[in-house]
Amino acid sequence: MAEHSLSGSCLCGGVRYVATGEEQRFYHCHCSRCRKVSGTGHASNLFMQGTLTWSSGQELIRSYKVPEAERFTSTFCEVCGSRVPRFIEKLGMVFIPAGSLDDEPELRPEARIFLDSRAGWSCDDSALTEFEQYPG
Repeated sequence: MAEHSLSGSCLCGGVRYVATGEEQRFYHCHCSRCRKVSGTGHASNLFMQGTLTWSSGQELIRSYKVPEAERFTSTFCEVCGSRVPRFIEKLGMVFIPAGSLDDEPELRPEARIFLDSRAGWSCDDSALTEFEQYPG
């Protein structure tokens, strides 16, 4: 996969970024920490070997590292609470919460990880009714 750039932002638009490099991995993570931080059944996370540049709002970024976790840190906008990327220096890797992307990545999700932690109501392969918009 070739090197390219992906841009993204938080919900309020105060934080904007550009990640440049090569997309490496794209997972739906069902671990309990990802569920807690996302408020959903899983977090969709893209990993890119490369660099992270803040276009605006770097001063709005806050982070929380789970004390007992080796790798788990949540980085977010202090205004709207949206998760934003972080650069993992020792790996030269950009961790991107995929929902923060404004661009469409080339890589598609490859796997569901920590499936043994999946909430029983989440992503269980059952057929759900689908709607194009909010059902009314």
